[in-house]
Amino acid sequence: MNELCRSASASSPLGALAVAALLVSGMFAGCLAPNTAAAQGAPDYAAIIAASDRSEADREADKRRDPVPFLAFVGVRPGMKVLDMGAGGGYSTELMARAVAPNGIVYGQNAADLPARPKERFEARLKTPAMKDAVALARPFDDPLPPEVRGLDLITFLFYYHDTTYMEVDRAAMNRKLYAALKPGGLLVIADHSAKAGDGTAIGKTLHRIEESVLRSEIEAAGFKLVGSGDFWRNPSDPRDFNVNRPTGPVDNFVLKFQKPS
Repeated sequence: MNELCRSASASSPLGALAVAALLVSGMFAGCLAPNTAAAQGAPDYAAIIAASDRSEADREADKRRDPVPFLAFVGVRPGMKVLDMGAGGGYSTELMARAVAPNGIVYGQNAADLPARPKERFEARLKTPAMKDAVALARPFDDPLPPEVRGLDLITFLFYYHDTTYMEVDRAAMNRKLYAALKPGGLLVIADHSAKAGDGTAIGKTLHRIEESVLRSEIEAAGFKLVGSGDFWRNPSDPRDFNVNRPTGPVDNFVLKFQKPS
């Protein structure tokens, strides 16, 4: 089974519900193909979120992120090799590190010029037992991994792709590097803040949003295939006309799952 299908295994915590969801989305047919991914089932994501050693700051962030449906959508599990792009202070990196344990590894990528506050948070987080399977990478977005790191099972890119639209980043090169880093059948999951139709990448710096269709076209140009989308962070009442860093109401967030063809 590939990464997409493993989360729908009848023996996993998602069970028949996940299988039904894939049938509805028309994507279950691909689950018949074999894959060499680690054969371990998905962990109890709710238990990961409820872990007593998680920080109060992360628990507060949970109220905004609601991470359980995201982890289930991604299907991250023990033994996986994961890259977390734009890791910031490491909130999502730690969640991935907890989910891939034991025997997995998570690379948390940030640009070398990451501001002091998130850099300090990430460095402090690295000293905790939960991050024993995590590695920090201070590298450019368009060259995020050292050459020896290949064969990834999963890449996550959460609420940061829009920032690369106004940074000195060659996004086409970045997306090609992400494609090359994944093993065949590997997944790239991107979440970001929705812009209005027609806004494209023009409001990345002012409103911190990006048009979903534009992001999708850029990723697909690198060879990826869209295999799923999540609505668990959607807010259709968002007029998409305010800066998400200073929100005046609910923010509409899209989540897209892409796959490197086998």
